[in-house]
Amino acid sequence: MTNRGRDEAVGTWAWPEAVPASSIEDLFGCQVFTLDRMRRVLPEDVCARLLATVERQEALDPSIADSVAIAMRDWAIEHGATHYTHWFQPLTGLTAEKHDSFVTPTVGGGAVAKFSGSALIQGEPDASSFPSGGLRTTFEARGYTAWDPTSPAFIYRNRNGSVLCIPTAFVAWTGEALDKKTPLLRSTHVLGREALRALRLFGSDAGVHRVVATCGAEQEYFLVDRNFYLARPDLITCGRTLFGARPPKGQELEDHYFGQIPERVLSFMLDVENELYKLGVPVKTRHNEVAPAQYEIAPLHEDANVANDHQQLTMTAVSRLAPRYGLQALLHEKPFAGVNGSGKHLNWSMATNKGTNLLDPGATPHENMQFLFFCTAVIRAVHRHADLLRIAVANAANDHRLGANEAPPAILSIFLGEQLEEIFRQIQQGRPSTGRPAGFMGLGVDQIPPLPMHAGDRNRTSPFAFTGNRFEFRAVGSSQSIAGPTVVLNTIVAESIAFMSAALEKAVEDGADLEEALHRLIREIMGEASDVLFDGDGYSAQWHAEAARRGLPNRADTVEALPHLLDDRSVELFETMGVLSRRELESRLEIYSEQYVKTLNIEAETTASIAKTMILPAAIEYQERVARSVNGAAAAGCDPEGARAVLSEVCEAVSTLKSAIDELERVNAPLRPAEKLDHARLMRDRVIPAQAAVRKVGDRLEKLLPDALWPLPTYRDLLFIK
Repeated sequence: MTNRGRDEAVGTWAWPEAVPASSIEDLFGCQVFTLDRMRRVLPEDVCARLLATVERQEALDPSIADSVAIAMRDWAIEHGATHYTHWFQPLTGLTAEKHDSFVTPTVGGGAVAKFSGSALIQGEPDASSFPSGGLRTTFEARGYTAWDPTSPAFIYRNRNGSVLCIPTAFVAWTGEALDKKTPLLRSTHVLGREALRALRLFGSDAGVHRVVATCGAEQEYFLVDRNFYLARPDLITCGRTLFGARPPKGQELEDHYFGQIPERVLSFMLDVENELYKLGVPVKTRHNEVAPAQYEIAPLHEDANVANDHQQLTMTAVSRLAPRYGLQALLHEKPFAGVNGSGKHLNWSMATNKGTNLLDPGATPHENMQFLFFCTAVIRAVHRHADLLRIAVANAANDHRLGANEAPPAILSIFLGEQLEEIFRQIQQGRPSTGRPAGFMGLGVDQIPPLPMHAGDRNRTSPFAFTGNRFEFRAVGSSQSIAGPTVVLNTIVAESIAFMSAALEKAVEDGADLEEALHRLIREIMGEASDVLFDGDGYSAQWHAEAARRGLPNRADTVEALPHLLDDRSVELFETMGVLSRRELESRLEIYSEQYVKTLNIEAETTASIAKTMILPAAIEYQERVARSVNGAAAAGCDPEGARAVLSEVCEAVSTLKSAIDELERVNAPLRPAEKLDHARLMRDRVIPAQAAVRKVGDRLEKLLPDALWPLPTYRDLLFIK
């Protein structure tokens, strides 16, 4: 398909037709083993069989592996690669790789570059040291990486060499998923299967052999001067500041958003984009975000599996290249208290291999049966499985932003916009008769022509909003892999499509008109699911009360959300759709609970360490200085009342800080329940408040101590020195 811009592109991304691919490759030094390259270097029959897997999702023919491996090896060596790696995504949420050399010694003392089909298809890393939630133990170490031919291999360059990276799934010896990619591939398959079934109902399946989820994730991040970063143990260890008094100026003036990009930052952004273009990542947008020192990079939409891989490469590039410019990238959801945190808005839709976006309402959405079907399926899915979407974005870091006046609340609701809400209202009342026209907006200035006006406004407080031809899931955290949320979306929507298809198939078989049957089905579904629709201020207290009245779940934090992963409805859904087994779900509950506990434990210990070894000594030194000043003033016959008041305030703060540190260490040390969820609950209820108490007095001391004595770079330094 042609690159039509971020608002329209929904299929697999390609360069604009106006720019020859060869010139793009020359311009950026493309480092991706693309389909076009495969066609040029592989035998015709091999290429055809491989494309059947990539484009039609047919089973991979193992007999072609040697030919593909040789072509891939030769291409990689031409680009300076000496090693290859199976690049995979374990349940840490990050990426992992083990490098192997192409070079193999020969009997005569020479060497050859070898890479076999078996080495391409399967690797065997140690599975015992990755999070497995009981799927693997230390003495059961075997795991496998399996080549994913639907995501292109790429070359990762270093100044001293290059390595061929082969995207792979990662599974246990038992076949159970130990990674983020395997469930994503399963969920994409089941969504495509059910969507094709629905398209056959509407007679829209001619020439369609594949339907995929399409994604584009808007990545927010902070950039701070690296020297300041290295002077902050909390940023190094935890990714966020555990201390920091609010500066006189934050984001109150709203002057950073879309403002002029600082020169050093722009140079960094250009480097990141060039790196990502080489890797085939279709980055499109860059700008200043709301908070000072906060920025965003966003791509065009792609096949969800490739988009997930590219999102990981985006985070890697942002983090890896920032130090070149004396900067440090912060991907944490809430690096700074008192200013906006960072999210990763996940734009999600469905598209056919012909480039048709199944969530495109067209000019007359009230008459577009196919669109109404798929849109209703999404609404039903979110209403029935809101808990799963909440779990997909739950972690200790994201708890700092969800529900604050900067991010969508923990209550899952859908914003459709005036046009679609009116259409669904008309269907519930009988049948849709009109659609709200888009029209044009005049500005009252002759020099500026009338502007096209969308049929509905946007709602930035909605966690799940329809934005023209896709849904935007805005609750995803900036540090998270998009695989988890996409797996949930794919699976719950596939289940809804299956339910609706079965109902329509039966109605048509019984002699009903398809359109009448669809309207009747929509009325039945919306009679219950309309509770999830909300077009107001998602941050307001009134909405929380209204949501409770409607019976919508409000899982305030990770500890409240996670247990619902094993609800009967959740387990039945994942098992029926073939995406995750109960055992795999249990493993993820254990892993996510353990990650929550470990994150809070690390933060608590870091808080205590900074307070004891940096803040407390500085405060005591200042206390001694002020005490000497009081005594000196009294000896000189001066009134030391002002200095004495300062001394009293500092003494009280020092005493309070010492007591708060002691309490934090007391409640953090013995918490070792057998059940990880119980441990997580204790950490939330005891450690978080104790840590907050230490921070409160630490931040108060920052405002009391002279700058020369304060041991940490301040928010003023971190946020405004660019």
